[in-house]
Amino acid sequence: MNINNFYDLSAKSIQNHKISMKEYAGKTILVVNTASKCGLTPQYTGLEQLYQKYKDKGFVILGFPCNQFGNQEPGDEHSIVNTCLRNYGVTFPMFAKIMVNGSGTHPVFAYLKAKKGGLLGSAIKWNFTKFLIDKEGKVVERFSPTTKPETIEKRIQAMLA
Repeated sequence: MNINNFYDLSAKSIQNHKISMKEYAGKTILVVNTASKCGLTPQYTGLEQLYQKYKDKGFVILGFPCNQFGNQEPGDEHSIVNTCLRNYGVTFPMFAKIMVNGSGTHPVFAYLKAKKGGLLGSAIKWNFTKFLIDKEGKVVERFSPTTKPETIEKRIQAMLA
């Protein structure tokens, strides 16, 4: 993969529209691989709170459902939307279900992993791994699945300042 910038990537929205990451240029971005039936799924609440608090200040969260960990996102896009909206009030952009590891890794996650490997190599270990991207599209930090959204808030505030 010869992508030089996050903004050169694109992905299908959960409504099946192709979205260029250029749409988010100039924003601080948190990319998260999500799942509806995971022990960490309640993080949707904290993510949505962060999004509501900072969306008008240049912050966006991009959620990418993934079923690669314990079959915790078995549904189709319609059921994912229903779970996110009904149970957690998610309003931040959600994308079509993807793979984050293996030969079918989505280009967005291939790029993120290449820029910020994890503690035990670059592979995504579980749902709710988070990548923080600055206003220039540079991947600045990777957070483990267990990192609660509220613990990232100070970092986001600093990047928005």
